[in-house]
Formats: sequence, C-alpha cells, structure tokens
Amino acid sequence: MADFGLFIGFGAPVRGRERQAIEGFNEVLEYNSRLQQEGEIESFETVLLEPHGGELGGFILLRGDQDKLARIRTSDEFQRHITRGLLTVENLGVVGASLGGRIATLTSLFAEQLEQLT
Repeated sequence: MADFGLFIGFGAPVRGRERQAIEGFNEVLEYNSRLQQEGEIESFETVLLEPHGGELGGFILLRGDQDKLARIRTSDEFQRHITRGLLTVENLGVVGASLGGRIATLTSLFAEQLEQLT
C-alpha cells in the first residue's frame, strides 16, 4: 500500500454553478480512473460526507508514489481540474498526506525531536 497521498477536499457547489460542479466532478472521477489504469496512482477513494454544518462536503484521496503524485499535482491537466473546481465549488483544497508505513516514520521522528527538546 502507498505511503503517500493527495487529499483533495471540497465543499458545496457554488450557487448557480451546480451543473458545472457536477460535470467537473464526473470529469475528475474519469481522470482519476485513467491515472490508476495508467499506473500513475495506486488507487483513489471518493467520499461524500453527510450534511454536518461544516465546510467539508467530501474529499478524494489519491494514493501513490510520492514522486508521481508530485508530478501529477503540478501537471497542467491536474491544474485545469483544480482551477475549474475553484470556480464551481466552495472550500476546495489540495493537501499532501502521509499514509501507511509513513505514519510510523513520522511518529518516530516526532518522538526523536521531542526527546531532543526536553
């Protein structure tokens, strides 16, 4: 399983742009499927949250190799999808994520630094 990911969080559609938001969402799902088929990402998961009064309506988690994810994140095609998303949904954000075995590595690093500071 991949140790790195991209967390793409999003909120509700911008009022008046609901149709464009759905179209863009479907295009992103197709794009992610293609990335997986081509071996550019290991997998992806799409999550829609139930209404809860917060700003996060859902997220997509891309899992894969750190270098490949960095290349994807800076690609023109990814940036086009993000730009369209910024115009059609609220609270869109992309954040790098640590997963799997990387969690243990970061926890050890934290504990090591904590010891040095105390």
